[in-house]
Amino acid sequence: MAESVLVRCPVCRREHTYTAPVYPCSCTAPVVLPLLRSAPPVRRDHRTWEGSWVSVRCAQCGRDDEWPQPELACECGALLCLPVDRTQPPPTAARSAQPPRPSALRSSAPPTRRPAFHPVTIRTAQDARTAAAQYLRWLGFADVRVKERRPSYGVDLRGPGVVAHVDPSTAPTALRDVETLWLNGLNESAVSVCFSLAGYARDARTRADELGVPLFVLDLTGTPQPVNDPADDLIRATPR
Repeated sequence: MAESVLVRCPVCRREHTYTAPVYPCSCTAPVVLPLLRSAPPVRRDHRTWEGSWVSVRCAQCGRDDEWPQPELACECGALLCLPVDRTQPPPTAARSAQPPRPSALRSSAPPTRRPAFHPVTIRTAQDARTAAAQYLRWLGFADVRVKERRPSYGVDLRGPGVVAHVDPSTAPTALRDVETLWLNGLNESAVSVCFSLAGYARDARTRADELGVPLFVLDLTGTPQPVNDPADDLIRATPR
């Protein structure tokens, strides 16, 4: 089970109850980061990409993976970094506590027939985002909104229960883009979906498979094509 610890902010001395998040190992075992109870939290004034990850070994399969460093935001504005005990194997957690997967979206209501998808021809980066948003709406995600300007945190589309990244560049989408999108989805308890015009780097594709991130490739007609199993699961899980 995920452990809860009492965390005292070193700035304002407020106390918080923190529950370690659950992450899915590639072997399908849920992993909880083992918190180092004997060490106090450290205030983080500047976040770096390298400092935002911690290596933890799965207790079931023994695989070492990089997971987000546990953090807690205090009401006083301080961002607290919680140390991880790397000398202890991480505890496993109940499978029901895993982050949502596309298959979890399957509706209990009787399926309805979905109309044909009408793509948007892509001539600009904004066209690519519009095409991806239209596809998500077609899949059944209501009120998907398109960002007019690309945000620094990598989420171009957002709707209830879904966040998406759209890469309109001519280079394959990188590993960092996939992991950043997944983190955003994890923080919002939403499904993360990625769209790319140029495909995906090999390590990005492998990581997406491990994390359950659906990957789609957009052609210039604006028609997305699934390129991994989570994408196929997402299509099957939404009403037709």
